[in-house]
Amino acid sequence: MLLERKRLAVALALVVASLAPARADESIGPDRFDTVVIDAGHGGDDAGARGAAGLVEKELVLDVAFRLAKRLAENGLQVVMTRHDDSFVPLEQRTSIANDARADLFISIHGNATHDAKVRGIETFFLALSASDEHAGQVARRENQAFRLEGTPARRSDDALVAIIGDLIASEHMEESNEFARLAQAKLAGDPEVARGVKQAPFVVLEGVQMPAALVEIGFLTNRLDEKKLQRSEERDRIAAALTRAALEFGQRYDARRGVGSR
Repeated sequence: MLLERKRLAVALALVVASLAPARADESIGPDRFDTVVIDAGHGGDDAGARGAAGLVEKELVLDVAFRLAKRLAENGLQVVMTRHDDSFVPLEQRTSIANDARADLFISIHGNATHDAKVRGIETFFLALSASDEHAGQVARRENQAFRLEGTPARRSDDALVAIIGDLIASEHMEESNEFARLAQAKLAGDPEVARGVKQAPFVVLEGVQMPAALVEIGFLTNRLDEKKLQRSEERDRIAAALTRAALEFGQRYDARRGVGSR
């Protein structure tokens, strides 16, 4: 089974690489929306959340990431992934991968968890100094803990974080992160009774990226109904398709703001 998964990962990576166009030299042409970084959460010894029926977050989000990467590449975008297999990628490396690619959008994909097994649904986050509510704070603490458990040193003091957030607020990245998060949530929402909306929280994986960024929690593995849905290939495809639509619409707005015409 493990060998089969590795072969699938390699095959999907090759498909994405073959479909994605090479990024043009930005000194030649306009600053067009053309590169998206996909960050599959967790990996390696950090399995993330685990459902009662055995669904593991690190495997789920990597599969969704590959499906999303393939769709984005088919739509003419260059795709960069922070991990391609079941390995843990440190925080600094994820940030460096995104910034070195000079990407236009960073999408971090995760599965949610809570002590209340009745809670379910999809929610989308963008970076803020403080959480928009207690649940958002709990989600950020759970996701951030993975990097600290792996021995990744903190990259900032609280004072430095204030400076980082201040710089982001003063820039367009915060506003555009909010914009993409709302587009993604709208496309992903599905059942309005369990759509949990857009929230803000201090996710460390979003802090250092120099581009619009959002973290998407695609469902609660601790909820029986969400876990059952996320085990299905159809639901994973639906999520990938929804995020693709959100990214493409965001890209059109991004280009329009910069005076770039249609492709």
